[in-house]
Amino acid sequence: MKDKTIDYILRTTWLAVQKMYNEEAAKFESTMATGFTLLSIDPEHGTPSTSLGPKMGMEPTSLSRILKTMEELGLIERKPNPEDGRGVLIYLTEFGREKREYSRDRVLTFNDAVRKNISDEKINHFYEVTEVINELISNKKIYNKESTYK
Repeated sequence: MKDKTIDYILRTTWLAVQKMYNEEAAKFESTMATGFTLLSIDPEHGTPSTSLGPKMGMEPTSLSRILKTMEELGLIERKPNPEDGRGVLIYLTEFGREKREYSRDRVLTFNDAVRKNISDEKINHFYEVTEVINELISNKKIYNKESTYK
């Protein structure tokens, strides 16, 4: 496994996780993207549509399509933001709350399964490694001519 790049391992692992979630979501006529969106919406106060994309790391066009589909399925409703007349808040419907709980349960089941099979020490190392990768990327320390590697 040492001959595989970090990028390759991250990408193939994420694709496997994504496939697993999509297969599970398909049993309930849903998708991983829908589940992720449901989990990103504040179930009590709603979430401004403008903050949802950055929170999820999604482009506005992709998110718009997901939200439109979710609205058509009766999972969410859009309401004017009382604090900002130009903005819209996304709220979960009762059906959306039910699907959100299912999504939450699936994520926690995955999390528990991984934690039962990997020591706390290794999990902590995993978190440390991903934090460093994210920090390198967000601070543009990889493809910057002046970058320095530790």
